[in-house]
Amino acid sequence: MKIKYSVLIPAYNEERAILDTIKDIKQTLKGFAYEIIVINDASKDRTGLILKKIQGIRVINHPVNKGYGASLKSGLRVAQGEWIIITDADGTYPVNDIPRLLKHTPRYDMVVGARTGRKTYDPFLRRPAKWMLKIVAKIVTGIRIPDLNSGLRVFRKEMALRFWNLFPYGFSFTTTLTVAALANNYNVKYIPINYFKRKGKSSINPIKDFIGFNFLIFRIALYFAPLKFFVPASFLLFLAGVVKGVMDFSNNSRIGIFAALVVLFSIQIFFFGLLADLVNKRMS
Repeated sequence: MKIKYSVLIPAYNEERAILDTIKDIKQTLKGFAYEIIVINDASKDRTGLILKKIQGIRVINHPVNKGYGASLKSGLRVAQGEWIIITDADGTYPVNDIPRLLKHTPRYDMVVGARTGRKTYDPFLRRPAKWMLKIVAKIVTGIRIPDLNSGLRVFRKEMALRFWNLFPYGFSFTTTLTVAALANNYNVKYIPINYFKRKGKSSINPIKDFIGFNFLIFRIALYFAPLKFFVPASFLLFLAGVVKGVMDFSNNSRIGIFAALVVLFSIQIFFFGLLADLVNKRMS
C-alpha cells in the first residue's frame, strides 16, 4: 500500500512520553496508509534506547542537538507521504484527534489543531511573546490566526518544500510555515483541540526563546510584508523630522542638520522598503 501520510515526531529527552505517544498514534491511524518517523535530536536520556525497541517506525538519530526545526526538516527529507502530520513526543497534543484534521484534506492545504479547546495548558511565560507574534502575523497576513505555532497539524509536503529555505533550525518552524502559507494564499483550516501539560521537563529557555521570538517577529515582517514594516517606520521618522525642522526654524530661523538627516533617513527607509517588496514579489 502506497504511503499517504508521514507522521513526523521530533524527540529530545522524551523518555517519559515517547512510547505512549507512538502507541496512541498507531492505534489512531489504524486503516490509514502511513509511516512514523521519529527524529531523535541527540537525546541524553533513555529516548534512544526506547526507540530501538519499538517496531514499525523509522528513527533518525542526530549526532548533536540541532533543534525542533532541524528535526522536522530531517524528517521531511525522507518522508514518503504526500501529506505530512507533525506532533510532539511529550504527550501535550491529543493525537487521537488526528483523524478530525484529516477529514478536511484535500480541500485544505494545511489543517491546524488550534489549542482553543476546553482543556488547554498555557504557560504564563510564553503568553507575551505569543501575543506579540499573533499581532505581527495578523498585520502581515491580514487574517486573524487562532493558533500561530501549534505543533499538531497536517499539511501538503509540496507546500512545505516550497518554503524550505525559510525554515529555521529552532522552535519557529511552525510559525514560519503558518505565515508563509497564509501570505501565499494557501487554504488553511483550524480545528479546536485540547492541549495538556507535558510529561517531563521542557527544553524551552524563556529568556533565550523570548529573544528568539522578537527576532522572528522582525524576520516575518521583513520577509513577507516589507512595505507594512518600512512604510510606517518611514512615515514616523519623516513626521519627527518635519516637527523638529519646524521647531528649529521657529527658534533659529533655519532648519537644523539633525532634522534634515532624519527626513533623509526616512526617505531612504521608504525606498528600501520598495526595493524589498520588489525582490519579495520576484521570488514568490
